Amino acid sequence: MTWFNKQSRLVQVLLLLIPIVSWVVEIYVRVTAVLQKPTVGNILGLVFGLIIPVFGWLDLIWVLLFNHLVLAS
Repeated sequence: MTWFNKQSRLVQVLLLLIPIVSWVVEIYVRVTAVLQKPTVGNILGLVFGLIIPVFGWLDLIWVLLFNHLVLAS
């Protein structure tokens, strides 16, 4: 999770714009978030990221607005 948050916002947006890369980055960030801090929000984010393919687009908008993924604190 910290790797993604340390990237510039432009790199974060580019990683989330490419569909397959977006999904891989999202799963990686969410798994590391759950391993570092197993909260309900992080676990729900991982489950939604795995099940709902369009969750990456929501993450893209969320990163633009709040500089972190949805349900990843």
